[in-house]
Amino acid sequence: MCRNIRTLHNFEPPATEDEIRASALQFVRKLSGFARPSKANEPAFNRAVDQVTQAAHTLLAALVTNAPPRDRDVEAARARARSAERFGSTSG
Repeated sequence: MCRNIRTLHNFEPPATEDEIRASALQFVRKLSGFARPSKANEPAFNRAVDQVTQAAHTLLAALVTNAPPRDRDVEAARARARSAERFGSTSG
């Protein structure tokens, strides 16, 4: 479930609102154990997603680094190469 949470700090272009909210959703799903909460738990679940999203914005705005921003495409290519090395190529 949490394998979809990605590093969001120090990328060019910066993380989008959708990426930050998606990571918050995955985090709350993991904590709660619910992929989709019941109607009774939905308000608490959604409130937690909103609060984690806000905390993530606060964190990302406060972090500082001297490292140059990473390129999303380059990092994605590196991740694919690591995956292919670890699991083998899936292309025919």
